[in-house]
Amino acid sequence: MKLHAIDISKSESAATIIFRALQKAIITGELSDGTPLRQDEIAKAFRTSRFPVREAIARLEQQGLVTSQRYKGAVVATLSMQDASEIFDLRAKLEADIIRAAVANMTQEITDQAHAHLDAFAACNDPMQWGPLNRQFHGTLYGVSGLPYHVEVVEGAMDRIDRYLRAQLIMSDGMARSDQEHRAILRACEARDAEQAARLTAEHILAAKTSLEEQLRAQIP
Repeated sequence: MKLHAIDISKSESAATIIFRALQKAIITGELSDGTPLRQDEIAKAFRTSRFPVREAIARLEQQGLVTSQRYKGAVVATLSMQDASEIFDLRAKLEADIIRAAVANMTQEITDQAHAHLDAFAACNDPMQWGPLNRQFHGTLYGVSGLPYHVEVVEGAMDRIDRYLRAQLIMSDGMARSDQEHRAILRACEARDAEQAARLTAEHILAAKTSLEEQLRAQIP
């Protein structure tokens, strides 16, 4: 019997496929705050049973992207101003430490890549791409920090707030300001000024926090 062998140990499980699809939909805002995640509908859409759907939703709950509500079941989590404030404060501290450590390891190749991401960010008219481009810029710089666990925590924090940051950029002058702040951070990196890069990074994150808090307050009736 002739078979085309597949290493199933390297194949994603149904739960992982569903998890990644729901995670992306939540982060991009395709699934908005409070949207119920009905297991039967999701299972039907993916042509699977409810078991991998339950596992996927449980993983989303661990990330804070989904919560369980009485009578409603699992729904897309809503971010409170208090939660947002805490996340931004944590990011400001961690990312300042990360960029401070990264500056010593900066190369021309890294800064060239960061410039390319900034140019793409500034030229992009698709709001759905703003989040990924922003993360690519910061990720390029952070990747040489030698602090993988710090970066992992930051990535998780970004997952929680990505959809809100996109809305904030759309409703404010956030794109232009963010571009200016990014370029200032990159100039400090190129000058090998670790403390300046750390200070500018923290200020950049806290400025985004203030802007987002203003947007969230404006939505309160």
